[in-house]
Amino acid sequence: MSPPPTTSPARPPATPSLPEVHRTVIIPPGAGFWRKALAFSGPGFLVAVGYMDPGNWATDIAGGSRFAYQLIFVLMMSNLIAILVQALAVRLGIVTQMDLAQACKAHYSRSTSFVLWVLCEIAIAACDLAEVIGSAIALNLLFHIPLLVGVCLTALDVLAILYLQHKGFRYLEAVVVTLIALIGGCYLVELLLVRPDVVEIAKGFIPTPEIFTNREMLYIGIGMLGATVMPHNLYLHSSLVQTRAIDRTPAGMKTAIRYNFLDSFLALNFAFLINAAILIMAAGTFYRAGYTQVAEIQDAYHTLAPLLGTQLAGILFAVALLCSGQNSTLTGTLAGQIVMEGFLNLRLAPWLRRLITRLLAIIPAVITVILFGQAGTAKLLILSQVILSLQLSFAVIPLVLFTGDRRKMGEFANPRWLQLLAWITAGIIAVLNAYLLVRTILDWIH
Repeated sequence: MSPPPTTSPARPPATPSLPEVHRTVIIPPGAGFWRKALAFSGPGFLVAVGYMDPGNWATDIAGGSRFAYQLIFVLMMSNLIAILVQALAVRLGIVTQMDLAQACKAHYSRSTSFVLWVLCEIAIAACDLAEVIGSAIALNLLFHIPLLVGVCLTALDVLAILYLQHKGFRYLEAVVVTLIALIGGCYLVELLLVRPDVVEIAKGFIPTPEIFTNREMLYIGIGMLGATVMPHNLYLHSSLVQTRAIDRTPAGMKTAIRYNFLDSFLALNFAFLINAAILIMAAGTFYRAGYTQVAEIQDAYHTLAPLLGTQLAGILFAVALLCSGQNSTLTGTLAGQIVMEGFLNLRLAPWLRRLITRLLAIIPAVITVILFGQAGTAKLLILSQVILSLQLSFAVIPLVLFTGDRRKMGEFANPRWLQLLAWITAGIIAVLNAYLLVRTILDWIH
């Protein structure tokens, strides 16, 4: 028989997650709602970056150009799933004072933890790969920098993170939020140039039965879901919430959970608006003009200006892509640190740790650019999303298991309704991503 449930959470690890910034952001005592909301804001936006990275762009552009606004409801569903799983990550990090990697190491055997670490490193490298390629493509489109040189330039973000963290973690959060705002501003202007059909957009929020009869629509829809919920974000979020110096009383933890949920809710909904804007731009420009096979980022860039009659459209598109790629490399590097330290308890110098993480993405990107050029980068983007889909369940299932365990979470364990909803969501993710993987393999074979 299992031991009776306790009311106090599990003991924290000896070494905290992200030790150099752990509990460095002060929450003003006795502050009102808005000051507290501002103090807690930040982690959700760093996580939201992964929901609008270059890996999402290809599926959004393909969905909009082929099926107009019909797949907006898929983006909305993906966003609701993201809000749920990120809320669980917040709860785990605040209550147990462990990130998801540390929790896995504490719960599973050494061999199981090692396998989970390897799978997670592969997923982070795949995600990083998409972001490195996206940044390199943007540099090529804006400044005609060769793709190979652009890939190598993305390594400079290692220096940026070291500098910003030395200045204070809030500076890193401020840079990320600023880049997100730039992406939003670029797409606001894009939508004004496109002038999409508002009525058709509203209809796109209503599920269409065609998605179950049209195999291509179903495939792209599942691709959107697979590209949206990123496994490394669960490790990242469970760590970032620990940068706040919260009151460790039950009331203090409830307050922290509530404000961090608000932070991630706002950030993830903003990410949804960005993804929807990409799809709407593709529908209002490419689908309207009969260009229904636009799926690559470079093709979208070169097609926008002629269709809309202004070079500004292409420039804004590339600027937003650059901001998206660079933002995502910043947070992806942090996630790599969290995973390596959490699973292996491996302490390396910050510059060396981040350089290793970056090289895991840059090396395959460099090899692909040298051997296959621009066409190879497009295929590599697709491959990276398939790898992410395969690994996602290995992060979601432990997260649901841990947050529902009263021995780990005490009184903060998921209530029954939330645990049931979480398991249903985990099942949906597993089934849909398995389908995406099988379909992709079959397409490659044939």
